Amino acid sequence: MTATLTVVRPGALTTVQDCGRRGHAHLGVPRSGALDAAAMALANRLLGNAPDAAVLETTLTGCALCPDRAVTVVVGGAPCPVTVDASPAAWGVPVHVPAGAVLDAGGATAGVRSYVAVAGGIAVEPVLGSRSTDLLSGLGPAQLRSGDVLPLGSAAPHSVPADLAPWPAPPAALTLPLQPGPRADWFTPAALRTLISATYRVSQHSNRIGLRTEGPPLERVRTGELPSEGMVLGAVQVPPDGRPVVFLHDHPTTGGYPVIGVVPEAALAAAAQAAPGTPVRFTLR
Repeated sequence: MTATLTVVRPGALTTVQDCGRRGHAHLGVPRSGALDAAAMALANRLLGNAPDAAVLETTLTGCALCPDRAVTVVVGGAPCPVTVDASPAAWGVPVHVPAGAVLDAGGATAGVRSYVAVAGGIAVEPVLGSRSTDLLSGLGPAQLRSGDVLPLGSAAPHSVPADLAPWPAPPAALTLPLQPGPRADWFTPAALRTLISATYRVSQHSNRIGLRTEGPPLERVRTGELPSEGMVLGAVQVPPDGRPVVFLHDHPTTGGYPVIGVVPEAALAAAAQAAPGTPVRFTLR
C-alpha cells in the first residue's frame, strides 16, 4: 500500500516541484521546476533519492505535514525552524518522522523558499514528464491545500550519510551577471548605464514567474511594441513602468516587452532566495 502525506498546514504557497518540463517551450509550456535546484538536489541526495525526485517548495511561511507511516525527511533551502509533534528537530539533515506525527517546517528566518524532501519522493502523477506545479499554465498538481493527500514513492534501501551538508546562505545582497541583448538597442545609453550602476531592490510582487525589481526606470528610445517573441529563462524584460523583471521558471514562453539582457541560469538560485527588499545589482558579463 502506498505511503502518503496529509497536508495539515499548506502555508502561503507550497507546490510540488522537480527538475521541470524541459523541451516544451515551442508548445507554450514553461519549464517550471524547483527555483533553487541546488537546494532540491542536496535534500534528495541526503535521503538517497534520485536527483529529480519531486519535493515540496514552500514560500516564506513553510508548511506542516502528517505521514501515515514512518518516513525520513530533509527540510533545506531557506533556513527555518523544524518541529516534529512540536518538539524541535534538525534543519538541513535527515529527520525521522513517526507515523501520525506532524512535521512542521516553519517560516523562513532568511531567504524565501524552503524545500521539504521525503525519502522516496512525492509521487503525484507526472504531466508531460514532470510532477512540477506550473503556476502560469496550470499544469501539474494544484498548490497545496489543507487536507490534500500526497502519495510517496519507495525509499531507497540505504541512504548515504553525509558528514557535511553545505547549504548556501540566502543572499543579503544579490548580484546578477547580465549578458546584454537581444533588445538592448531599444534603450538609451543612459538607461544601460543606470542598469549596471544603480541599486534595485526585490519587489514584494515577485513570484515564481519573475523577480520584479524596484528602482530607477529605464528609458527607451523606441516607443512602439515588439511582436511577441520567444522568452528564455533568465531574460530581463522591461515592461512599460521601466523596472526590470528577471524571468524565473514559470515565465511565459513568449512576450512583447523588450529584453535588455539575460541572466545565466546558474545565478538564478540566489535570485529565488532573495527576499523582498534585498538589494539587487546587475553586472555586465
